Amino acid sequence: MIAKTFDTVQVPVVLHEALKTTFTGIVHPISTPDAPVHQYRGIKYASIPARFRQSKLCTHYPPLTDCSRFGPICPQPMFKSVEEELFNLTEDCIPDQALILSEFECLNLNITCPADSTPDSHYPVMIWIHGGGNRGSGSNWITDAGPLVQKSVIADTPVIIVSLNFRLGLLGFAASPALRDDNKAAGDEGVGNYGLRDQRKAMEWVHHYIEAFGGDPTNVTLFGESTGAGDILCHLHSAANEVAPLFHRAIVQSAIVDLEVPTVPQTGWQMSKLMSALRVQSVDELRAVDAEKLVVLGASMRATDDGVFFRKSWNGSLVNVDETPQHHHHGEAHLGDNLVLELNSHSHHLKVSHHGLDVKSRSHSRTRHPHPASHQPVIIGDCGAESLLWTLPASLWTPAGAVKRIRAICQSLNKANVLLRSYDISSSTPSDELPERLLELINDTRFAWPTDLIASSLRAERGGHGVWRYVFDQESPSRGLPHHAVDLMYIFDNVPLPSLPTTSPYDFTEPREDGCFYTPDSDDECSIVKTSAPACTDDDDDGPGYDYEADWAMPVVDDWTYARVRNAIQERWLAFAHGRAPWRSDGVYVFGPEGEVGERSTKIFQARRRASVWKEALDPLGMELVQKLGVELCNGPPVDSRSYF
Repeated sequence: MIAKTFDTVQVPVVLHEALKTTFTGIVHPISTPDAPVHQYRGIKYASIPARFRQSKLCTHYPPLTDCSRFGPICPQPMFKSVEEELFNLTEDCIPDQALILSEFECLNLNITCPADSTPDSHYPVMIWIHGGGNRGSGSNWITDAGPLVQKSVIADTPVIIVSLNFRLGLLGFAASPALRDDNKAAGDEGVGNYGLRDQRKAMEWVHHYIEAFGGDPTNVTLFGESTGAGDILCHLHSAANEVAPLFHRAIVQSAIVDLEVPTVPQTGWQMSKLMSALRVQSVDELRAVDAEKLVVLGASMRATDDGVFFRKSWNGSLVNVDETPQHHHHGEAHLGDNLVLELNSHSHHLKVSHHGLDVKSRSHSRTRHPHPASHQPVIIGDCGAESLLWTLPASLWTPAGAVKRIRAICQSLNKANVLLRSYDISSSTPSDELPERLLELINDTRFAWPTDLIASSLRAERGGHGVWRYVFDQESPSRGLPHHAVDLMYIFDNVPLPSLPTTSPYDFTEPREDGCFYTPDSDDECSIVKTSAPACTDDDDDGPGYDYEADWAMPVVDDWTYARVRNAIQERWLAFAHGRAPWRSDGVYVFGPEGEVGERSTKIFQARRRASVWKEALDPLGMELVQKLGVELCNGPPVDSRSYF
């Protein structure tokens, strides 16, 4: 990247001929002499003509564009970010970013790149779509791309990472028949999905203008987590992606999404309730309401099936039921061991190799399994304890109240009883044990089972190829559980860690040739050696535990464990961005627990996830009821029922 001197200070500069401007950025604080990183912050990529209107691509800039500060973010409730809450961080660990909130100036992006990037570099581009629902931003310090870009330089897999800001909540996803008529009168096609269309506009900007920063517009990977991952699934199924795809592969991490996307009338029903609460009756009146009042409403609003955004073959669901196998339990497609990986910037087709990360792209013309360009290769997975996010509402249910609500939602006494029995929930369940069992049910209904359905559907669409499954079961250093968003801690490597020991429980165990640690006489891939301190138990508790007070106790995560998992996930995400198979697509990659990493057979799901329970208790209910069940349990019991029971 070009660097110019201003008052004896080296400032990264991009002379952008197409945009007729000079972008001035910063040398990222993570930089070292051997691996310097540059960052360009707050670049405006689109403008918003009015509230609840589609954004317009930004193509005009002043001669000198200052990119040394983060741009404004979408107005949102002023709390800790979801990630900060989950990571259990104290106030002194959280930097005060003081990001400005602006409804009409929030469409900006940040570009983080190797310092040696030039227009001739053609480095792969990774676009980060943040999660958090109606909160969060692409400028959040937790997902700052500096360390990951630096790792890409050190590992000789350099990438450029673009993180996006876009409209959230009601400002980004409001939809109703009246709003559709209003948008049509203004010349917009479709309604709602403003945040999704903002993201698409950012992809257009990257496609047209990233080359000057050293990026390859024909080699773009989307990656996102939580609601951001759900947005990626929407882009995979969009009409624009079918006609003119702007990304070439995707990584879907712990997606939160409605598998059955609501229609405009359905979303309009929600909007009517919100407008009544605000005492407004028209779109014009709604536009006049202060943004601060709107951000606390419509938190659950996301994609809407407006008849325009999604592709023509769209059936209203992110899971193609006709193509999803009845027994969606992995391994339905086995590829030969002798196939060679091939994914290049002009094609989405991969050929799987047992050589994994060591295989390089070879040919730019041949492919074995042709598929439409919109059927991009996908990595998809979830964390082991995603539902920790809803610990509070789960704790508010009483046994009788939970059983009554579950039976009402299931609409079948027999199916409800199977479900309750499978998760060991009854009216006589001890109150102190109920939250844990409800969290297991929430985890399966909102994350694990939907992720499995989506992966199977994506694989079926791609003829049994092009989908890689992972499970992230590595514990959080601060909470000791693989909770929602914990993978971000390992991928981006920005979160300060608690004081960790430098020794590992594996220091006294000889590794196998593949780097895993098992007992020498065991063939069971699940039987990882645990040489850490014995679990702390007593006569009244037969579950595993850790006695942190004991001098001899070994914490769940130490320096060695953290680095091992961090390196494994970073290397595989970067390899995928470079067009290499991250692992065999007929297997599963595991991250954790206790530092375990590596490829496993799909049988691991029987041990790591409740796959047999899904088949027995969730499949018969169907997607709509299962997701309704998960959402209602997450919302907690009605206020009056808490006192009633």
